[in-house]
Amino acid sequence: MATMDEPGTAGGVDVMDRELEKLLNEEQLEDGDHERFSHYVPKDKILESALTGKPVRALCGKKWTPGRDPEKFPVCPTCKAVYEKMRDS
Repeated sequence: MATMDEPGTAGGVDVMDRELEKLLNEEQLEDGDHERFSHYVPKDKILESALTGKPVRALCGKKWTPGRDPEKFPVCPTCKAVYEKMRDS
């Protein structure tokens, strides 16, 4: 899960495709990992979830309890779009 800090400036479908291809080629993946993304969540909610075990809600609406390394997954395109709209406002 990514935080709502400034994401990298690179973006677009080509970048997502390359990240997903890299992810699929790694040996450490579990079944279904290719369908997962890193999501943007407010930092305070991540900390709260770590302390209480309560699920968090990403900008895209996905609700889950964090537990995987977000660096292993491509950024959710919906979260990224919502974040960019918030930032532009």
